[in-house]
Amino acid sequence: MRGSIGSDSICVKGSFGASGSQFAVVGSETIRFSGPVQLYRPNVALLLLNSQDELLICERLEREGAWQFPQGGMDEGESPLEALHREVEEEIGLPPSSYEVLESRDGYCYLFPPEIRQRNKRKKAKFDGQEQTYFLCRLKEGAPPIKVEQNPREFSSHTWVEPSLFDLAWLPPFKRSVYREVLRDFFGVELQAREGSSTG
Repeated sequence: MRGSIGSDSICVKGSFGASGSQFAVVGSETIRFSGPVQLYRPNVALLLLNSQDELLICERLEREGAWQFPQGGMDEGESPLEALHREVEEEIGLPPSSYEVLESRDGYCYLFPPEIRQRNKRKKAKFDGQEQTYFLCRLKEGAPPIKVEQNPREFSSHTWVEPSLFDLAWLPPFKRSVYREVLRDFFGVELQAREGSSTG
């Protein structure tokens, strides 16, 4: 769990009470809070390296200039690794046999902005943000090509970039702090948004 009980935004795994999430069950322990906590949807994300140690990034469909790592929510009953295998195949067409998992780290959280949270409430979605597990993977020799032309399709294109050259301005502001932390933790690089770059 990242963060602390005294922080404004606490990333909590477990089951939540129906009365505004005043407590959480984490394993066999019950944690009680003096006020409501945020509900985070479990999510997995892929850091895929090629043979030149470049990272795969994908451009969001219908959002030119918005680049990100492949990611997706975990289904009920899935482990993070099972969710990764499913999401990677669904989004970019790579079967699990085509890449090696090198490392994983969890507890990366971000809150959705108010407009997304309001839209989620109208859809009866209960989550205020996402809590992510990142998997560092390496593409195996002979792996099939990346294929973003999936159904349903999430990305318009893909490319490879050195980790230090990822531009935070490709992301919406609410995701930037997580990406900064992830790139620091996995690759030891410090990222900044470059002037003149924007997600639109």
